[in-house]
Amino acid sequence: MSQSKIYVGNLPFSTSPDELQELFEAYGNITQLNIIKDHATGRSKGFAFITYETATSAENAVNGMNGKNLGERALKVSVARENTAGGGGMGGRPPRTGGGYGDRNGGGGYGGRGGDDRGSRR
Repeated sequence: MSQSKIYVGNLPFSTSPDELQELFEAYGNITQLNIIKDHATGRSKGFAFITYETATSAENAVNGMNGKNLGERALKVSVARENTAGGGGMGGRPPRTGGGYGDRNGGGGYGGRGGDDRGSRR
């Protein structure tokens, strides 16, 4: 394994960054820890990403913590996958095709036909 970033899933929603740091720093020096939060509510989504200084530390954390209980929940710990879809801040989703929300004349829409063709009729 050459990746030093891990995914930690099935976290209790009440898990604090300090609690997670304390739990995972036993495996090596953590350079970044990010609990993912819902943009609308600011609440935890129940997963996090942790980046270690070395890939060996990350591998040890995966082997040591996967399946361990935290707050009566079995953690799911794995190597973080690279985001290969791209997509400029859309969470890895490919960009949408088609127009936007549309205008008063029926243009746009989410990949639909767009506006009507009344202007081209004779």
